[in-house]
Amino acid sequence: MAQVPLKNLAVEEARSRILAGISRLGAETVALEGALGRVLAAPVTADRDQPPFAASAMDGWAIRRADLTPGAHFRVAGESAAGKAYGGIVAAGDAVRIFTGAPVPAGADLVIIQEEAHRDGDTVRFDSEDDAKAHIRPVGGDFRAGDGLLDSGSRLDPWRLSLAAAAGRAKLEVVRRPQIAILATGDELVQPGGDPGPDQIFESGSIALAALVETWGGSAQRLMPTADSAQAIAAAVMDIEADLIVTIGGASVGDHDLVKPALSQLGLSLAVESVAVRPGKPTWFGTLADGRRVLGLPGNPASALVCAELFLRPLISALTGRDPATTLIGAHLDQALPANGPREHWMRANLAIDPRGRAIVTVFPDQDSSLVSVFARADALIRRPVHAAAASAGDLVDVLPLARA
Repeated sequence: MAQVPLKNLAVEEARSRILAGISRLGAETVALEGALGRVLAAPVTADRDQPPFAASAMDGWAIRRADLTPGAHFRVAGESAAGKAYGGIVAAGDAVRIFTGAPVPAGADLVIIQEEAHRDGDTVRFDSEDDAKAHIRPVGGDFRAGDGLLDSGSRLDPWRLSLAAAAGRAKLEVVRRPQIAILATGDELVQPGGDPGPDQIFESGSIALAALVETWGGSAQRLMPTADSAQAIAAAVMDIEADLIVTIGGASVGDHDLVKPALSQLGLSLAVESVAVRPGKPTWFGTLADGRRVLGLPGNPASALVCAELFLRPLISALTGRDPATTLIGAHLDQALPANGPREHWMRANLAIDPRGRAIVTVFPDQDSSLVSVFARADALIRRPVHAAAASAGDLVDVLPLARA
C-alpha cells in the first residue's frame, strides 16, 4: 500500500487534514452577562412581541387623528409614561401627554410631537395638519413571538447580546470554550521579567498565541517554557487536560528539535509533518494515543503567528461550531513584488483605503520570521500563491486582514 505523504503539504491540504474529524464541542449554559464572545449552541427565539404594545416614538400628545381639524382645542385627559400607561380610553377631543417609549392609549392613533403643541392650562392645540406622521411604533415592530432572532453558531457580540436581552433571556446555551494548552520549548527562552543570560531571549510566542486563542473564542493555558529535553517536554503535557495542545518551537530537523520525538512517547500519530508555506514550513499536526490533538508551530514568532492564523484559528472555529474557512479580500499592491517560489508565501503588510475608495496594501520590506516588531505594526497578510508570477504596483492580490484594536 502506498504511503500517504505527510511532508511539504499545500496549505489547503494541510488545513483539510487538520480539520478532519473535528466536531463541535458540547454545550453549557451561561449568564447573559458572561456570554460576550461565546458561540450559541442553540437558537434564540422570541417568546413575545417586541414592543408588546403600540409605543410612542416621540415625546408629545396622543390623540385621535379624526379630531385633528384646523383650530381644534383638545382637553388634557392625562399622561402616559414609559412603564406607566394611561389607563383610560382616548375619547373625542381628548389629548394624552405621552413620552417616548410609553404605551399609546386605547383610542389614539396619532402622536403629535411636543414642538407642535401649544398648551393653555387644561387644553392644548396643535400646528399639525391631518396628514401628520403617526409617530407610533407598532406592536411587534422589532420582532414577533416565534421569530428566530439568533441562529445556532452565532458569535455573541454586544449587539447580539442586546437582542437576546430584548427577548428576555437571562441565560444562554453556548458552546463550551475549547481548552487550548500552549507550550513553548527551548533552552534559550526566559519568561518576561526574568533574568536572561547573554545567550537567551524573552519568550514571546505563547503570550501572543494565548491572546489570540482568547480572542478567537478559546480558553488558553500557558505552560511554562520547557528546556530542550524529550523527557521534560513529554512530562509537561502528559497530564494536561486540553482539547488541543499547541507547541512552539522544536519542530524542525535540528539536533535540538525534540518535540515530535518527545510526544512519540505518548503515542503521537502524525497527519501533517510539514507544510509548503513561508514562513512556517515546520508546522505539523497529530494526535496522541489518548485522543488529544497537537498542533506544532515553529519557534520564530512570525512563523508561529502566521500559521496560527492559517491553522489554529480554523481549528478553534470548528471546535465551536463556526465556519473554519479563511476569508480573504482583494487589495491593490502599493509596490511591485518579485515572482514567488515553491512555497505559498504569507507576507506581513499594512492595509489602507485610497481617495478612490480602493483597498491598498503595502508590504513590509523585511519579512524575516524572527521580527516581532514587524508583526506588531502589520494589520494584514498578503497571500502569494506557489510560483506566482511577478506582480506590479496596482495589481490585485489576496489579503487576510488581521484583527487589530
